[in-house]
Amino acid sequence: MNVDKLMAGLEAKHPGENEYLQAVKEVLESIEDIYNQNPQFEAAKIIERLVEPDRILTFKVPWQDDEGNIHVNLGYRVEFNNAIGPYKGGLRFHPSVTLSTLKFLGFEQIFKNALTTLPMGGGKGGSDFDPKGKSDNEVMRFCTSFMLELFRLIGPDTDVPAGDIGVGGREIGYMYGMYKKIARENTGVLTGKGLNWGGSLIRPEATGFGIVYFAQNQLLHRNDSLKGKTVAISGFGNVSWGAVMKATELGAKVVTISGPDGYIYDEAGINTEEKFNYMLELRASNNDVVAPYADKFPTAKFFAGKKPWEVKCDIAMPCAIQNELNGDDAKKLVANGVIQVTEGANMPSTPEAIEVFHNAKIPFSPGKASNAGGVAVSGLEMTQNAMHISWSREEVDAKLHKIMEDIHAACVKYGTEGDYVDYIKGANIAGFMKVANSMVDLGMFA
Repeated sequence: MNVDKLMAGLEAKHPGENEYLQAVKEVLESIEDIYNQNPQFEAAKIIERLVEPDRILTFKVPWQDDEGNIHVNLGYRVEFNNAIGPYKGGLRFHPSVTLSTLKFLGFEQIFKNALTTLPMGGGKGGSDFDPKGKSDNEVMRFCTSFMLELFRLIGPDTDVPAGDIGVGGREIGYMYGMYKKIARENTGVLTGKGLNWGGSLIRPEATGFGIVYFAQNQLLHRNDSLKGKTVAISGFGNVSWGAVMKATELGAKVVTISGPDGYIYDEAGINTEEKFNYMLELRASNNDVVAPYADKFPTAKFFAGKKPWEVKCDIAMPCAIQNELNGDDAKKLVANGVIQVTEGANMPSTPEAIEVFHNAKIPFSPGKASNAGGVAVSGLEMTQNAMHISWSREEVDAKLHKIMEDIHAACVKYGTEGDYVDYIKGANIAGFMKVANSMVDLGMFA
């Protein structure tokens, strides 16, 4: 495999799809050596087949607002690879959604899902629709219209979407209600469902919990622990909320959250039930801002238009959105003595930032590894639905904890270089080997 040649071909074929090309290049550079050591992969043209989606559905989504005006948004579903199980990946409703964004997310999902060891392939979807400021009825009209097209591709053993940015329990409910109406079946075709109608306990917290479990394993690998550590977290949605709660439970002090408007620094720590619940209130308000937190809690300060990476911390957990942490941010973190970076979002660190961390020998885990807790519990939700049972909170949490521990072990196995663990290399190789070997076994159309 010649990475430069492959990338040149992809850039010519998919010009301007920067996020997708960034994600592919990171994986190819990590797996180049092991790929070239396995001639059966080259003979089967595994890379050429892996980097292109199996199919992409693009469709218009007309919907009506409360004043009777008709709007049209674009909807997408990218089914990337199903060698090890049904396509699995979230739906994102956000104005920034483009085909490039969803292709990068779907490509990342292949390896993330493989790392969980659960039988799930990779996919992603969504729309440039913005739920912010919309009424419940407007969101419902959009979601039902979106499902009128999406239902053609999905099914409990074919493609199982979930939530992502802009898609929470409300949106999943509206879409699932429409799916049941059209398909005339009540199956586990969406995950992140409500507890009253097939959802799994701790699914909303799962991604955040998983990030912290992974961070804990990173520290344990170096004979350290979370206890007494200061943690900076970005974002304030479900991922950040879960991470804040679990990090606090394990003895760390979380001092930041952030939104598009800036970041909150709470020197006392975001460490009480009242503060956890207020994070949910902020998200539920649909205003997409964190500034009111500083009005609510006198220990906190709000820094408008800034990112939390200037705050002195031991551990950084970027949990907001792709490419939010750049090279300059990474330099600030290193200068302030950060000892570990554990990604919580999908590809939140730029290549320049990752280079800074690697050069400083800071343990750095990619989102495809440390962010996998959410899709892992989605997989557990699929299992519960298929078996028509519900596991207890303790059972689900124990399974999640074990999955994250095993993902960490796989990263260490494939990423150890002397005294340093290259978690990106480890995660990419571990996920790739499972998928590539499956594709070889299944023949050229897998």
